[in-house]
Amino acid sequence: MTQARQPALFAGTGVEDTPEGRSEMIILHLFLVLERLGGEGPPGTRLGRLTAEAFVTDVDDSLREMGVGDLAVPRKVKRAAAGLYQRCHGYRLALEAGADWKLAAELARSVPGLGAGSQEALRLASYVRRSKEHLERLAPAQMLAGRVTFPAADAIVSRACDKGVP
Repeated sequence: MTQARQPALFAGTGVEDTPEGRSEMIILHLFLVLERLGGEGPPGTRLGRLTAEAFVTDVDDSLREMGVGDLAVPRKVKRAAAGLYQRCHGYRLALEAGADWKLAAELARSVPGLGAGSQEALRLASYVRRSKEHLERLAPAQMLAGRVTFPAADAIVSRACDKGVP
């Protein structure tokens, strides 16, 4: 959550600082963590499942705090969970394709404030790829203990700007 709320991610990439934009950034970071945990065999898969369940519980709690009616909450939570898995699938395929422009296109479909083919979407794609590489270098024991770290968002976003990634 902390990483997903870094001001540099919004200011440097054009992601809208709205409830929808913040939610998409949380989902994006959750995707990165779930992908990394998936590579740690059964313990990682279990922790990933528990992490996704905690996300869904948090969505439920947040909706109730916002005053969403009890009858509407389950439907909205189901939609949020489906969105998480849909985005994870799309982001995974785009990362596997190996081209930042494909990841940028996928991000632009989901994240408010990003235009298809925009420089901002390419910056965010660069950040995602570097974050994935950072997570891959973390020790399995660190990941399984829940001590997840991310690279500094401002450094990556500004480096992408310096290299001419719009």
